[in-house]
Amino acid sequence: MNATKPLRLGLIGAGRMGSFHGRTTALHVPGACLAAIADPTPGQAARLAQELEVAKVYSDPQQLLDDPDIDGVLIGAPSALHCELVVGAARAGKGIFCEKPMSWSMEEIDRAIAAAKAAGVILQCGFNRRFAKSFRAAHEAVAAGRIGTPQSLRSLTRDPAFGNPAGFRKWGIFLETLIHDFDTLNYLNPGARATEVHVMADALIAPRYKDRGLLDTAVVSIRYDNGAIAVAEASFQAVYGYDVRAEVFGSAGMLSMGSIAQSDLLSYGSDGIRADTQRMDTDLLRDAYIAELNHFAHCLRSGETPRATGEDARAALAIACTCIESVEQGKAIQL
Repeated sequence: MNATKPLRLGLIGAGRMGSFHGRTTALHVPGACLAAIADPTPGQAARLAQELEVAKVYSDPQQLLDDPDIDGVLIGAPSALHCELVVGAARAGKGIFCEKPMSWSMEEIDRAIAAAKAAGVILQCGFNRRFAKSFRAAHEAVAAGRIGTPQSLRSLTRDPAFGNPAGFRKWGIFLETLIHDFDTLNYLNPGARATEVHVMADALIAPRYKDRGLLDTAVVSIRYDNGAIAVAEASFQAVYGYDVRAEVFGSAGMLSMGSIAQSDLLSYGSDGIRADTQRMDTDLLRDAYIAELNHFAHCLRSGETPRATGEDARAALAIACTCIESVEQGKAIQL
């Protein structure tokens, strides 16, 4: 790929997350431009294209994939469509950035990974915590042996507000939310493989939706083949703000990362000490979202293997799918 020519990226999906990726590409990825947007929802792609001054608008994602001027695609469409879009992009010879989860089934994700490999194209999954500075530094510290042998790990995601429970898909807490934590735990325990999963989960925030299979609170225990024991925790309603944190405890020390605070500003008053918190993932992890798309652009140019590969997405999905088995059978399940 010509190193001096601007990368021309196409966005598929102009909803909340897709639009954020589109704006990030247009404003914060030097050497790349957002050249096309595709979304079947009437008017959605056109509105974003007008805001970002993007010339090409498609109602059919296949039209974007067929566009010979597009070097790579950003897939921000609903997760149920991810696998087919990855396969289609690979067949079109486009480099691929796909939001998580790449798929909801092991068979589908294997097909997506195989398609990218057969086409020889870059495939990066949107695990943004790998690009947050503290999480990246922790990974490097563990890999360098600075805390000895990892013995216990923890990762949590707490969303600030539940919204409409009826709009959430069954098993979403594992496949959409905790998928980030499963990847984080794998990332913070480099070289280790998850071997056993045990889940305790319930509908504590919206109990009347439990009969529909909607779980809103979960704690997952994971055993790794290097002996480490990990816990992943999720809740769909943390009234104090969006909460993403992690910890690695080892034989020679501990690493802690993540913060809910909007900044390091503390307000001291008669009612005590107060810190403002973030309410959106795109605010709390803004720098990580920007970094992951710059990394994608770098990999497109250099051919370097992305920091969050299809295989990484598969490893996290394997844990998520095993969580479902654990809930259904009410016991620990071997991977």
